[in-house]
Parts: sequence; C-alpha cells; structure tokens
Amino acid sequence: MKGFSRKNTEFSLCGLNCALCVMHIDKYCPGCGGGEGNQTCRIARCSMDKNGKNIEYCYLCNQYPCDKYDGIENYDSFITHRKQMKDLEKAKIIGLENYLLILEQKEEVLKYLLNNYNDGRSKNFYCLAVNLMDINDIKEIIMQFERMEDLRNMTLPQKAVILKGMFSKVSSKSGITLKLNKKKVNI
Repeated sequence: MKGFSRKNTEFSLCGLNCALCVMHIDKYCPGCGGGEGNQTCRIARCSMDKNGKNIEYCYLCNQYPCDKYDGIENYDSFITHRKQMKDLEKAKIIGLENYLLILEQKEEVLKYLLNNYNDGRSKNFYCLAVNLMDINDIKEIIMQFERMEDLRNMTLPQKAVILKGMFSKVSSKSGITLKLNKKKVNI
C-alpha cells in the first residue's frame, strides 16, 4: 500500500505470520508494510490514519480489538488467519522480541522442510503446519521422521506422504486441521 511501511514485514500488524506465507516465500508479496502489498487492507489503512503515524502492531492501539477483527479468524487467504489474534496476544504477553525469535525458528524449520521434503505438492501444507503447530512439536516430528531406518530408500514423494501424515496425526490430536478454511463464493 502506497505510503505504508513497517520495520518488521514478516509479522503483520494484524497478527499474520507473513514469514510463513507461500506468497511471501515465493516473493509475490513483500510482507506487511514492505511496499505495494495489499492495496485494500483496511487494517493497514486504519494504522496509517492514527495521527499520521503507523501503529506497528494492532495490540498497541487503545481500540484493539476493534470491529475490523470481527470474524477475521473464520476464513483463510493464502495464509491462515486462524491464530492471528492469539499470535498478537502471545507477542504482547511474552514480548515482541521473544515472539519474533519463535517466528524466526519457525521460518528456519519451514525452509528446511521446503528444501528437503517438498515434493512439489507440499509447500502449502508445510506453511500451514508450521504456522499452526507448536515449534517443539514440529521439531519432534522432524527428528522422529529423520530417525526412520528406511528413509534413504524412499523417493521424495514417499517421504513427503509419510512426513505429512505424521504432521496430520499430531495436529489432529491438538484439534488442529491442516487445511485452509476458504470462504465459499456464491455464484
């Protein structure tokens, strides 16, 4: 959005983890406040309207959460919106620096998964899993997977199927569905 810039483009002002989004990874989006980006983002526009100064994160606004957050976590876009308010709250509670360290770890793990176990059909799945799941669970799954004896004899698609199955099993135990919640379009 023209005139909208932020220091940290990897964690949006509304709580999206841009660093874990396929659009950001594929360089189609510069992240929140990183340039042109989303031209119609009403939350970014609201931030710009606050006395001409961008609010870095919505939780810093005395009106947060406002009506712009009504139903915001119900549907996903390229990235999941399911945890954006929880992630903002987490950043507020543990401190922004600590939250960004966790996000950085998640970004590193995601890059590792994409570099080593993306069969060309798993990028969205890995982005979603890393975004929604606890970092310790993610690391444990990868460790268990890489300890498998037959791993060297498997093709990349076979590895991806097994690894994705392991992620799905652990996430379902936590009540997490690893599928984007798309809004139905009425025709």
